[in-house]
Amino acid sequence: MQLYNQHTINLYNSLTGEKETFKPIHEGYVGMYVCGPTVYSNVHLGNVRTFMSFDMIFRYFKHLGYKVRYVRNITDAGHLENDADVGEDRIAKKARLEEIEPMEVVQRYTVDFHNILNTFNFLPPSIEPTATGHIIEQIEIIKNIIEKGLAYEVNGSVYFDVLKYNKTKQYGILSKRNVEDLIHNTRELDGQSDKKNPQDFALWKKAEPQHIMRWPSPWSDGFPGWHLECTAMSTKYLGEHFDIHGGGMDLKFPHHECEIAQAEACNNQAPVNYWMHANMLIMNGKKMAKSTGNFILPNEIFSGDNPHITKAYAPSVARFFMLQAHYRSVLDFTNNGLLASEKGFYRLMDAINILDELKPSTTSTFDISDWKQKCYDAMNDDFNSPMVIANLFEAVKYINQIKDGSATITKEDLATLKNTINAFVFDILGLVNVTKADTGTDKLSGAVELLIQLRQEARANKDFAMSDKIRDELAAKGIQLNDGKEGTTFSTN
Repeated sequence: MQLYNQHTINLYNSLTGEKETFKPIHEGYVGMYVCGPTVYSNVHLGNVRTFMSFDMIFRYFKHLGYKVRYVRNITDAGHLENDADVGEDRIAKKARLEEIEPMEVVQRYTVDFHNILNTFNFLPPSIEPTATGHIIEQIEIIKNIIEKGLAYEVNGSVYFDVLKYNKTKQYGILSKRNVEDLIHNTRELDGQSDKKNPQDFALWKKAEPQHIMRWPSPWSDGFPGWHLECTAMSTKYLGEHFDIHGGGMDLKFPHHECEIAQAEACNNQAPVNYWMHANMLIMNGKKMAKSTGNFILPNEIFSGDNPHITKAYAPSVARFFMLQAHYRSVLDFTNNGLLASEKGFYRLMDAINILDELKPSTTSTFDISDWKQKCYDAMNDDFNSPMVIANLFEAVKYINQIKDGSATITKEDLATLKNTINAFVFDILGLVNVTKADTGTDKLSGAVELLIQLRQEARANKDFAMSDKIRDELAAKGIQLNDGKEGTTFSTN
């Protein structure tokens, strides 16, 4: 059903610093690229929050009937330890320390990334390309930029000439920095660098003899620069000019700034209409850091095995907690915050689960049409998930009033209420219907939710043998799966 003609989305564009009316390049279609993970370690919760924000945005566009091509890459090469183009490749370093092949590192942590996102009930992107799968495209872009006179080769490495580019374009247009300030705040080159200027960035790096990850190029055996891969993959799958580019706030400079410069240099046009950035996740009021112990992994939330939390939490509770903050605001991850979200989440699920028990009346004491419009208005206002949730709790209050007889609802309004709640709670916010009474324990809840997700994937792939096996094995352990219109719930004997 095409709802997009009925709804105007206003989203915050980081490029202009203002909310703007979203107008897709092609009517009914959305092209969206989001920078994915560098797969050299377990995905951390800050990454999850960023990807969750864009999962919600992806879901909303789909709900409105847009045909969405959502591209989220995997960085499996080229991401050095330092943004100044020095240090080891993060994946190669991990491989060296663990004495395994780099692609073993990539495989291990790509699987972990997918497992965590599946547990949080993410929709998969339309395309998930890898940097190593697009080396040829990256080499062709470098050739193009060299031909334009905006890149230079030194000792087998190729660098983008920022100062030359800035003579006709604006380097810093996204992060609102100017080259003069960058020059002033950058240390002089120490004579060891091949760069003409400290602001220049690598398009191709010559591999040192000990560097395992290398590919042949016209300039040397080496590897592409980290910024280049996103330009290559976004333009290949979305075109030289597309709708939305997203990522974490920390990528705005230099990564996204360099992407803009590369694409402008190569294609003579701005690559993206709307730049969107999700804000950071902190913990207990401080930056998350392994070095200080102020840190938690997603799996530790589900198991409760972390000193910063007092118990285990179901994946949908953690998802609900994160969506209670606007994607552009800093979110402080605390145990008290999770406890409060858990209480609210189960209140919401309990209300949804009694919808089918409600008896319609001849009149409604609540304006369902107005309430429904408020839900859409919130999403249309820069994907304001906290306001959506506030509106959902208005409906929860009304549902409980109908149940205790202090409010009434017509049959038509009840149908609208059910459809709207299901659309926003499950389709758009991506929550899974589990109730506290059904879970037994929170640890059990997390494990069973993951199995439910794997069963759904098996059914989608027509692997009915695996689907039946998951159901039967759980039944043998006393856990019954209940398939309904709103999704799958479970109960314990």
